[in-house]
Amino acid sequence: MLRINPARGEESGDKPRFLPEPVAFLRAKQHNRSDSIGLEWQDKEKTVRAVVQRVSQAKVTVEGRTSGEIGKGFLVLISSGRKDTDTDVAWMASKLLALRVFPDDEGKMNRSILEAGGDFLVVSQFTLHGDCRKGARPSFSLAMAPEEAKRLVDLLMEKLCHGGASRVESGIFGAMMKVALVNDGPVTLLLDSEKNF
Repeated sequence: MLRINPARGEESGDKPRFLPEPVAFLRAKQHNRSDSIGLEWQDKEKTVRAVVQRVSQAKVTVEGRTSGEIGKGFLVLISSGRKDTDTDVAWMASKLLALRVFPDDEGKMNRSILEAGGDFLVVSQFTLHGDCRKGARPSFSLAMAPEEAKRLVDLLMEKLCHGGASRVESGIFGAMMKVALVNDGPVTLLLDSEKNF
């Protein structure tokens, strides 16, 4: 870990004290020493992100018409970064199918969606790549261009079906959608193909 001399504010091995985490984070970045604090500097343009909610029911409507609806299962809000590939999508599909967050006979979260007989509702949401670090208006420059993003959403749904999902519903890509759901638990998870969280 980075150390600092309390009297001079310089790195030293003499009576060191540890830097506060935010300062250590910045100092490590300046010195290209991510290993010093166990952090990896990952490409934010290459990460499929998902917000996954365990639901008892969920529905998407577009202009008053239902485009997708499920009972028990996962509502998946999904977004792709500019450099994402089919490999990132494959990882996401595998993770969604394997997550053990449905209750077993003892009420513990120990069953996958396949074991629980649940369905998927997949909704594209590029705003998951919104960057709110500067100013009050999010930047969406990290999000993938629409045409390729749609292809990856379709690929995700295809892989979920091939992985054993009995039913995969969706919203309409690029449309103004209204999403209604009943979160069961509540259980909400964040997934990231680069494992940032």
